[in-house]
Amino acid sequence: MSSSPVGLHRVLSPAGVLPQAAERLDARPELWPDEIRIAVERLNLDAASYRQLAEAHGGDGTAVRQAVLDIVAARGKMQNPVTGSGGMLVGVVDEVGPSSPLGVKVGDRVATLVSLTLTPLRITDELRRWDGKSEQVPAEGHAILFARSIVAKLPDDLKPELSLAVMDVCGAPALTARVVRSYVDKGIKPVVSVIGGAGKSGSLSLAAARAAGAARTIGIVPVQAEQDRLAAAGLADVVTLADARDPVALSEAVAAAGEPADITVVCVDVPGCEHGAVLSTAAGGTVIFFSMATSFSAAALGAEGLAADVTMLVGNGYVPGHADYALELLRAEPGVRGLFESRLAED
Repeated sequence: MSSSPVGLHRVLSPAGVLPQAAERLDARPELWPDEIRIAVERLNLDAASYRQLAEAHGGDGTAVRQAVLDIVAARGKMQNPVTGSGGMLVGVVDEVGPSSPLGVKVGDRVATLVSLTLTPLRITDELRRWDGKSEQVPAEGHAILFARSIVAKLPDDLKPELSLAVMDVCGAPALTARVVRSYVDKGIKPVVSVIGGAGKSGSLSLAAARAAGAARTIGIVPVQAEQDRLAAAGLADVVTLADARDPVALSEAVAAAGEPADITVVCVDVPGCEHGAVLSTAAGGTVIFFSMATSFSAAALGAEGLAADVTMLVGNGYVPGHADYALELLRAEPGVRGLFESRLAED
């Protein structure tokens, strides 16, 4: 068997599926010619996955840590069986296969820009430095990247933890900017609402929308502390409180902020926000879902049931140049950087 650029040769079961859909991957350290191996330094669990694990174990960090270890041991990758999502990692390139096209060399500190759900992974330190109470996980072990994987060298001017947090969500601002520009190119300066505006992907998306030419930005948050924090960051023209799981309350909050949004970006990590996002978007508008907690059947059926003429996009986490773009937003926008650094300090 020859190696596959998308990693089919690492799938143990079931046969014939891509690594992301596999139940188990081969995480052995020996490389095929077009692979690279990374010595893992830190994992970043995606927000939906970490929330589910923390809630399932009642906030018991020790139990959360063991759950992650059990998942990786059983599956050869980090893929939460409930949410289906994973995260990403930072590490140092340990070995490069002679046919690898990824353009990195041994010793480069890198972040993976593909999900842990398709990345062969082995943990060797029992996660002993992690208390199970944050999304960022100090870890030792190795990961394997394929020829079609995406990887970025970490910048020298930012702490690795900060770079990892940004790169984990870098697809969101890049796609938000692309959609906003598509409106602007038609002579329309859109109103953009970001649900979960104080979070990582939300704050970057607000900054991207403004930079791309949005007429107005609305940040939606669920609690007063986040409203205060986002207002202080200055990333949104209006910051308003609403429970995104309550469709009527959300649509009324957006309307009270001025008007229905032309573009709604969903960046929350809880399920049940689909109908509110659709209901609060203007006819002919666009909803971008950037949450792994989204039920796409609920979104589609909800839009049909509401007779809502909206375009719905699934943010797949990849837009060409997305990592560099997100890092530049962080550098250029003190409000974004402040929100990220305060979140890391809390973790």
